Amino acid sequence: MSRPLWFVELVKKSFPSRFLMAKASNLPGFKQVIDMSLFAGDDIIYLPKDRVIQINQPIERPSDVMLPSAVVEHFIEESSHHWIMNFCICRESNQCEEYPRDFGCLFLGEAVQKINPELGRRVEKAEALAHLQRSQEAGLVNLIGRNKLDTVWLGANPGHKLLTICHCCPCCCLWKVLPTIAPLIGSKVTKMPGVVLTVTEACKGCKLCTRDVCFVDAIQMEGKTAVINQAQCRGCGRCVEVCPLNAIELTIVDEAFMDRAIARISPLVDLS
Repeated sequence: MSRPLWFVELVKKSFPSRFLMAKASNLPGFKQVIDMSLFAGDDIIYLPKDRVIQINQPIERPSDVMLPSAVVEHFIEESSHHWIMNFCICRESNQCEEYPRDFGCLFLGEAVQKINPELGRRVEKAEALAHLQRSQEAGLVNLIGRNKLDTVWLGANPGHKLLTICHCCPCCCLWKVLPTIAPLIGSKVTKMPGVVLTVTEACKGCKLCTRDVCFVDAIQMEGKTAVINQAQCRGCGRCVEVCPLNAIELTIVDEAFMDRAIARISPLVDLS
């Protein structure tokens, strides 16, 4: 059953308390309750921006390069059901001033039919693909995977028939809670297979990459050099994008990254 608008407004008002919930998730016994209620079965992958990728071997033509957005394109092509939200609940709740609030998530799968029609619309594949392209042009970062939270707040069940594709900004994203949330939950949101980030000797310690750039505060200064916490990093590539000296490199070292990502996500959601 789709959620009424009053329920969605309640979710928006409760959004600022997400950091409190994240901290509470570390309490003994409570983390299991939160996990089962809101995150059971989740597996979500951050996809690096296409334009920040360095290739680990010589490439003669751009068409030879398989970019991260191709993972999303694959599932758009596979699905018979496509839904675009009228708004981003994170940016709308936070009253975001940096990125478009009316640029919402893309959902795939049969469960989109349960979403309240006042919250978005069904679209064809071509519009879904165009929406993906616009998200990158707007400077947003894509996440893809199964996310139980979306089935809960949207009332879009069953969960195994809803695939989430978020278009996230660093200032409002729900997953800014990752540094404080219980590892049991946080470990379900990961970087794309084969992604490696490296700070090179070109770094001069300007600190720009440490100032509200990383979603998960995975890059900090050690002395006069930026250092990436590889365990915390989700590989979005925003630090690469903002570095004025091109001192941070994001490389895909696994040529089969797309196949591995698709193989990981496909069993989670039935898009037939």
